[in-house]
Amino acid sequence: IEELIGEGKSDYTHSIPERVHNIILAASKFDGVLIPKNKIFSFNEAVGDISSLTGYKPAYIIKGGKTVLGDGGGVCQVSTTLFRAALNTGLPIIERHPHAYRVSYYENDAKPGLDATVFSPMVDLKIKNDTPAYILIQTEIDHKNNLLFFRFYGKKDGRQVEISTPLLWDVQPPPAAIYQDDPTLKKGIVKQVDFQAWGGKSSFSYKVIYPDGKIVDDKFYSNYKPWQAVFLVGIAD
Repeated sequence: IEELIGEGKSDYTHSIPERVHNIILAASKFDGVLIPKNKIFSFNEAVGDISSLTGYKPAYIIKGGKTVLGDGGGVCQVSTTLFRAALNTGLPIIERHPHAYRVSYYENDAKPGLDATVFSPMVDLKIKNDTPAYILIQTEIDHKNNLLFFRFYGKKDGRQVEISTPLLWDVQPPPAAIYQDDPTLKKGIVKQVDFQAWGGKSSFSYKVIYPDGKIVDDKFYSNYKPWQAVFLVGIAD
């Protein structure tokens, strides 16, 4: 382990305090982690259990086709940042899944398509260390500017990385908001429980040129559904 070989960054501006707490906690699980040569690294294995029992707070997550409060909302900010670091390092991406819809945090500092969601145990982010040495992961939180960094240290082998600017097409507006009567809320109270997002398809190319002339040319696709806002309307006396 001799030098910085790649870095990923994301901006979590506008996150609620519970989400920021979860980002800091999840990122801490990766600080100082080593990835051996030729090892496939699993995000879910490294982060471990995500629940109130391990210190996570309820924040918004996507579950069952809805945006709901769940333990560990914000952990996908961490997986997204790790994904970006792996891309910039030129590592093979073994498994990656986009979010169901466009999440605003991941477009604070990037085009749509540079995100990676996780949901244990089925949905994981996996990368492979095919460099000549161990990789050391170090994470940093810039509290002032709401930035998360993943830095990979190891040994460079001269590979070149080309990542195209993500394209966005088939953009669709969100459906009209829906309002649902809620007998648990008093009359006059309106509570928003889901949030609108524009749909669209995104792709970018990812080319790694190795010193021996080998070329890996991949393409990553994302299909984001248009998402409607949902409001609960109180009807109780």
